[in-house]
Amino acid sequence: MKKILLAIASLLVLAACNSKQTAAPVSESDNESNGMAIEQETTLLTTVDHYLVNEIGKHYAEGEYCVPAYSIIDVDEHDAENILVWGDFWVFNYNQVGDTLKCVSGGSHPGLMHIQQTEKGFEVTAFDQVEDGSGNLPSAKRIFGDKYDAFHDINSNEEQREKVRAESLSDYVKKHNLSVTMYQDYGWPARELKL
Repeated sequence: MKKILLAIASLLVLAACNSKQTAAPVSESDNESNGMAIEQETTLLTTVDHYLVNEIGKHYAEGEYCVPAYSIIDVDEHDAENILVWGDFWVFNYNQVGDTLKCVSGGSHPGLMHIQQTEKGFEVTAFDQVEDGSGNLPSAKRIFGDKYDAFHDINSNEEQREKVRAESLSDYVKKHNLSVTMYQDYGWPARELKL
């Protein structure tokens, strides 16, 4: 189950600022072979989406669309009262201008989410976030522990992160029927979305 969750979570997961959430894509074969496990994992990931949009995204300059992006490093589900999700979490806010999603704001928030399973689903109860500045490396090593090397490999791979971001933005545009073909960061040329 953990391998399936990691495979699903390695994809970029998206949600709109108005709390409409989009779960990670799941293939038909995954659904057939894993049944309820996929449903539970998607709920866990949707909880991560919701937290990133509503608790992290609100601290950035607002855009029409708030899109969280992340790579899951590891998950420990041994304790339903304290499920641990280590990840390299990002939040991006976009405005649509013509056929382009223009990035307004965003940033990186790697760390460890503590998630509790309740009768109503899942809820993030705490977020241990890697510090900025001089506290960055010591806090990352403390939070990720023996998972630090895996985190560093993912966090430092800008090319892979950009590829996942672009693929997921394409999925988001298709799912929400946006009349968009490009995305653009401030000061950079617009990039085409593969739709």
